[in-house]
Amino acid sequence: MEFALLVNILAAGVRSGTPILFATIGEIFAERAGVLNLGVEGMMLMGAMTAFGVAHATGNPWLGLLVAMVVGGLLALLHAFVTVTLQADQVVSGLALTFLGTGLSAVLGAPLVQVRQAPRLPAWSVPGLADIPVLGQIFFQHNIVVYLGFLLVPLAWFYLYRTRWGLELRAVGEYPAAADVLGVNVFLVRYVYVVLGGVLAGMAGAALSLAITPLWIEGMTAGQGWIAVGLVIFAGWDPVRAAFGAYLFGAIRRLPLDMQSVAFFLRNPTYGYFLNMLPYLFTIVVLVIGSREALRRRVGAPAALGIPYVREERGA
Repeated sequence: MEFALLVNILAAGVRSGTPILFATIGEIFAERAGVLNLGVEGMMLMGAMTAFGVAHATGNPWLGLLVAMVVGGLLALLHAFVTVTLQADQVVSGLALTFLGTGLSAVLGAPLVQVRQAPRLPAWSVPGLADIPVLGQIFFQHNIVVYLGFLLVPLAWFYLYRTRWGLELRAVGEYPAAADVLGVNVFLVRYVYVVLGGVLAGMAGAALSLAITPLWIEGMTAGQGWIAVGLVIFAGWDPVRAAFGAYLFGAIRRLPLDMQSVAFFLRNPTYGYFLNMLPYLFTIVVLVIGSREALRRRVGAPAALGIPYVREERGA
């Protein structure tokens, strides 16, 4: 009984952690380029609302996913214009983007709250692998977006550490003046990866409303965008560690629901409040551990993160 419960929690963690994974990797790309984007929550909400609305209107969840990615990219483009071109404060711009996305999704998505039936992205059990005891249930009996997450992690890692484009990206985030001298277009690189981060945040929202929790309610992300920003620190700006953190957090978020069937919690319902607190406590612990490790090992945030690049100052 206990082992089956553990397997269910781990499988649910992989499923629930997938939207956070998309948003976290998107934020890693943006921050590797030197741009902090605190608008992830707003972009996820807009992505979730747009994807659900388009899928409901057209009957095509894939079109909903595509439109959500476009919407997330457009919102990120606005953030890039404000922070890269106008060189405004990145924290203020990101917070404004979250407020904008939260408000717009609530207003435009109000008619969708009553909708309970919309096409969802398909689930698919991987032939052969799905039949493996324990591992099959945890990793290979999910919605298609979960497998996209499995694919994204190694691709993102390989891109960052094994390609010239990834090297240029890291150079822009660490020392943009040197990258500029070597012929890298710092402004273009920052635009591209901020927009890419928005595309992945929109995809995260779509995964939430079309696969993980197939419906739309106001504020349905429940702070997952902020969790993604925190997990970037925990991951040390690395996609593989980001996957571990996202799935772990997904399991902890799902824990209160699964533990309701345990006899102890049925007899002591008060402890349910403690379980509901665990995801947020975990987030705080992650931030503390990640920050201490970054300080101790002097690895972590790109050196130019949050600093606007002014080309005339490259010789300074």
